[in-house]
Formats: sequence, structure tokens, C-alpha cells
Amino acid sequence: MTPLQAQQLLDNAECVASADTVQAVINRLASEIAGKLAADLPLVLAVMGGAVVFAGQLLPRLNFPLEFDYLHVTRYRGKTQGGAVEWRVLPGQNVAGRSVLVLDDILDEGETLAAIRDKLHDMGAARVWSAVLTNKDNGLTKPIQADFVGLEVPNRYVFGCGMDAYGLWRNLPAIYALKDK
Repeated sequence: MTPLQAQQLLDNAECVASADTVQAVINRLASEIAGKLAADLPLVLAVMGGAVVFAGQLLPRLNFPLEFDYLHVTRYRGKTQGGAVEWRVLPGQNVAGRSVLVLDDILDEGETLAAIRDKLHDMGAARVWSAVLTNKDNGLTKPIQADFVGLEVPNRYVFGCGMDAYGLWRNLPAIYALKDK
């Protein structure tokens, strides 16, 4: 994709959550998470690459001690349709006996987050919590529900705030949806 095509993709998209809305949501999530996990000394795991923007904004707002690490698992590989779960990096920190908070950009079909939860339990986590910036309102019965949800997004392909469109635009401060074809 050329830079012009990438700009046209954004120009033709619809903003579904402004940058101000996203910041308010992250503030609310920080407060909710602190209320549940402040006494746990949790291990916080960001799901790369989508959660990097969300984690980078949320972590400074969590005013309690925590350890941070990441994992990398994907189903999309730069496409707009999910495939099989592919594990790229497991957490480097020991999760056994720990309260673990997984941060992700979106809960879409729930397959990836459910696989992460199951893997962390297999690795001995005492409790697995999940926080997602967005939850897609797609009408599906999902195999997992997030413990902390930022905002609902429409059943369209969304990007910005860590979510990409064809590998691009994760860096946007607002959330956009591709136009329906």
C-alpha cells in the first residue's frame, strides 16, 4: 500500500470514538482495575502488537506496584479476517501462582483472548484477568468476556489506538471504522 492509499483509507473511514473519548475510557479503566488489583502485585501482560498503545497509556495511570511483560499471539497477520491462533512469544516472567492482567486492544470473536487465558492457566496463573480497550458488538457468543471493557465498537473493522488496518494506523489517537463495502 502506498502512503497515498493509506491516507485515503483513513480519509474514507468513520470516526467511532474520538481521542478525548478514548482518554476518558482509559481513565475509567485505570480506576476500575486499581479497585480490583491494587493489593495483588499483579503481572500485567500486553498482547503485542495491538495492546502496545493501550498499555502505554494505561500503565502510567495504575498507581500501584505491578510487574510488566508481554506476549505475542495473533490470528490476523495483517489481514481483516482472523485465522488460527499463532503463538510468537510467551511471557518471560514466571506466571505461576500470580494474579495476571492481560491487556488487549479488542475483544472481537474472543478466540485469541480465550487461548491466552487457557495458556496462562496451564502455566499456573492463580487468576487471569483481562482488560480490553474495545469490545466488538458483533452478536456472537464469545468464549470469554473481558473483566474490564473500555468501550463498545460496531461490528465493523476498526483501527487506531493500537488496532491496525492492513498493518497501518495503529498510531492514531482515535478509533475509526472502515467503510462497509
